[in-house]
Amino acid sequence: MPHVSQHVAVALARHIDQVFGLMGNGNAHFLDAILRHTSASFTAVRHEAGAVVAADAHYRASGRIAAATTTYGAGFTNTLTALAEAAQARVPLVLIVGDEPTSGPRPWDVDQIALASAVGVRTYTAGRLDAAASTVIAIEHALSYRVPVVLAIPYDVPTLEAGEVPPTPPLHLPQPQEPSPATRAAIARVAEALAAAERPLLLAGRGAHLAGARAALGALADATGAITASTALGRGVFPDPRHDLGVTGGFGAPGAMELIREADVAVVLGASLSPFTMRFGELFSPGTRVAQVDVAPTATHPRVGEFLQGDVRVIAEHLVRALDGATPSGWRESVDLAPLRAQDPGERTAPDGRLDPRSAAARIGELLPEDRIVVSDGGHFIAWANMYWPVASPERMIMVGTAYQSIGLGFPSVAGAVQAAPSATVVLTTGDGGGLMALADLETAVRTAGGRGMCVVWNDGAYGAEVNLYGLKGLAEAPMLIPDVDFAALGAAMGAEGVVVRDLADLEHLARWTARPVEERPFLLLDLRVSRSVIAPYQREVIRVNS
Repeated sequence: MPHVSQHVAVALARHIDQVFGLMGNGNAHFLDAILRHTSASFTAVRHEAGAVVAADAHYRASGRIAAATTTYGAGFTNTLTALAEAAQARVPLVLIVGDEPTSGPRPWDVDQIALASAVGVRTYTAGRLDAAASTVIAIEHALSYRVPVVLAIPYDVPTLEAGEVPPTPPLHLPQPQEPSPATRAAIARVAEALAAAERPLLLAGRGAHLAGARAALGALADATGAITASTALGRGVFPDPRHDLGVTGGFGAPGAMELIREADVAVVLGASLSPFTMRFGELFSPGTRVAQVDVAPTATHPRVGEFLQGDVRVIAEHLVRALDGATPSGWRESVDLAPLRAQDPGERTAPDGRLDPRSAAARIGELLPEDRIVVSDGGHFIAWANMYWPVASPERMIMVGTAYQSIGLGFPSVAGAVQAAPSATVVLTTGDGGGLMALADLETAVRTAGGRGMCVVWNDGAYGAEVNLYGLKGLAEAPMLIPDVDFAALGAAMGAEGVVVRDLADLEHLARWTARPVEERPFLLLDLRVSRSVIAPYQREVIRVNS
């Protein structure tokens, strides 16, 4: 007779085909049911946080929800940082965990529902009579609100007989709505402003990508003659790169940021206008008229003068229709954007003799496989991939950790991205601090990606952001420093090809690796010995604001 765990597994697998996790007392029967009674794939990770991170990265790379699973107690509490990141980043996933028995907590149990709630995550609990229904409701909740959800199975429930697994109805998910009368009036005003603009700018973010607005954005850019740009999480969202300035904010090229300040009308689509995107208030000139399109209830930045609430794709399509017959501004044809997108090439080496991360990043960008997904851990180094490694579309640049300002989530992200995009090469960029924190899942990255994966460790012997923010203020640097770690040797111990890179010439290892057939190459780990004296432009902006 099917038991509760089988009900949960079968109902889950009807909507989710990827599960990441590791087994313990609280989820052993669930994992057994996944493997015996469903076609869902299970990928083992080595730390519980990695289970959530892999499911998170899988969604960001594919738009398909995935599941994570761990045991109760320590297994669950180990997931909290990764859960908080997914909640802050609005990433839907389902975490299936064990929990205290229905008879009450044991000495080693904690209030997992309260802990999940503290990081903004709701918990559903599977019972003998409603296990399948609770599973479907949890998936619907995650997808409807774009949030992670916990599905708990009390310790004395997994093997209770529950009868035949009931049929699972289709998921009922919210659909984009047509604009309200107030929004329609705002659309007319913004369309009028765009039609009259001499220098229109369109700035799009991850929300535009999630709304499937790529074609509508391209049509809007053509109708207005606008120059386009994106946030870090929206890179590549516009279909025509010829008229695109690339990423805005501290990752943007100086010439591109200067041109943005010339815009007379800027329409922001699916971007929250974070302090980093806004260059702490310096992105737009005081005279720029700014409109924002977003599903948020109100404008998310005080610079917004006109707010249009709703689905980005729907409103962009309405704007295109409202502009029918208007003459494009011609601004984008009047400016040669290519030189404005150029970043500082840096020097071959920094004054301290270590690699200049700018020149290293630029050379790596030339050598990377074209079909790639870049996965970024958190830390000072996040600038280099964003500045020097182009990506084809937003799901090809995954920044795990930045929403919650965490580090150490990089290595398990590789597993999720690899399963999401089986043909692409997954390129992880991480620091030495975050790399050491996530070291348990270096094995996971090497095992799951093989020749389709590689990692660049920006090894500066320090927590770089702390050195830049607090070392420069005169605080004691000893807690900010990390002895040089041989990540190449650590990678080799896990089965990777590890290379210490002290000079740009050493990057020819990457050129040879890229040229080999995927099936003939191992996971590659580049241990870049970079200087901590080179401060990323976005970090200089942070320093300026905090000074």
